[in-house]
Amino acid sequence: MRSWLPFDLRRRGFLGAGLIAAGGAALSARAALGQASHPTGHGGGATSATTEPLVPAHRVAHGAMITVGDVDDARNGFDPTAMLTDWYIGEISTLPDGRRLRTFEVFVEDKEIEIAPGVMFPAWTYNGRVPGPALRAVEGERLRIVFRNYGSHPHTMHFHGIHSARMDGVPGAGQINPGEEFVYEFDAKPFGCHLYHCHAFPLARHIHKGMYGLFIIDPDPELHPDMADVASSRLIGSAENVRWQEMAMVMNAFDTTFDGENEFYAVNTVAHCFAKKPIRVERHRPVRIYLANVTEFDPINSFHLHANFFDYYNQGTTLTPTLKTVDLITQCQAERGILEFTFADHEPGLYMFHAHQSEFAELGWMGMFDVVEAVS
Repeated sequence: MRSWLPFDLRRRGFLGAGLIAAGGAALSARAALGQASHPTGHGGGATSATTEPLVPAHRVAHGAMITVGDVDDARNGFDPTAMLTDWYIGEISTLPDGRRLRTFEVFVEDKEIEIAPGVMFPAWTYNGRVPGPALRAVEGERLRIVFRNYGSHPHTMHFHGIHSARMDGVPGAGQINPGEEFVYEFDAKPFGCHLYHCHAFPLARHIHKGMYGLFIIDPDPELHPDMADVASSRLIGSAENVRWQEMAMVMNAFDTTFDGENEFYAVNTVAHCFAKKPIRVERHRPVRIYLANVTEFDPINSFHLHANFFDYYNQGTTLTPTLKTVDLITQCQAERGILEFTFADHEPGLYMFHAHQSEFAELGWMGMFDVVEAVS
C-alpha cells in the first residue's frame, strides 16, 4: 500500500527526511532575510540585509544539508583534519646485513567514538583511532609490525602487499587473542597505495567496527631510474615531495543500529567534517590524495571533484596514470588509488568534493577544499 507520508519511515528515509527538513528550513530562513550567495564559493557566505555574516560560506553549501553541531575531537582522541597529514613512519634501524628496518607498534583498543555530533559508536580501533594510523614505508625496506591486542575479541592485521603465508594476518597466521602479541615481518613491496585491516571473523563486523587503515609504500627512486623524478615526488621527505600537498583519505561508513545498513558516511570517520572545516589548499602547489574505500554494507563508494579534473593511479602501483583527466572514480571495498591534481588555474574559493551517491553525500560524505594563495 502506498504511504501518504512524503518520506519513507524506514531508517534511511527517515534520516534523509530530517536532513531535507533542516536544509529546507535553512533555505527558507535565507530567503526571508534576503541573504545572498558569495560569488566565489559553492553556496557562498550567507549575509543579512545589513551585510552582517550569519553563517560561514561552507556551512550553507549543498543546501545547508549537513549535520548540526560539532564533534569533540579531543574526546575522540583524533582529529580528521590532522589525519590528512599524520603519516606514521615508525622507527628506523639497521639490520646486520646493512638493510634498513622500519618498526611500527600497533595496538587494538575498544573505544567509543563520536562519528557525528552527539552520535556515539562502539568502535574497535587500531591505536585508538578510526581509521587506524597511516603506515608509511619505502620500497625494499624490511618492515616489522609489533601487534598487541588490548581489546575484547581476537584480532589480526592483514596487509594488502606481498608476504609469506604465515604473515597473512588471518586465523591461524597472525590472529591473536586479548592480551597477546604477534610480530609481522616482511619486505615492503610493491610500492603503492595499500591497505591493512582485521581479518578475524565475522569479517564484516571487524572491518565495519573500525579496524582498517592506509598502508603506503613509497617507490625507491634508485629502483626506477627511467622515472626517478616521478618516484622522488612520492618519496616522503624528498625535495621533490615537499612541494606536494599530500593527504590520506579513507572513505568509511557506520551502521549505528547494526542491521546491515549504514546511517552515516564520511571521509576519515566524522560525518561532514570537511564541509564544516574546509581543507586549506595552496593554489600553486599540486595535490596528491591517497584514497581508499573501506565502506561496509554498500557495494561501491566514489569520489567526485567539483570544477576540476585529476589523474588517477589505481592501487598506486604505477608511476604513470591509469586514468587521465577524470573528475569521478568509483571504488569497491578495499580498492584504493592515488589522485593528483592542481588548482593553479583556478581563482581562490571553496571547491566541493563528495561521493556521487547522493545519499552518501547527504548523510555525511561531503567536503570542501578552501583554495588560497600561498600561505606565508
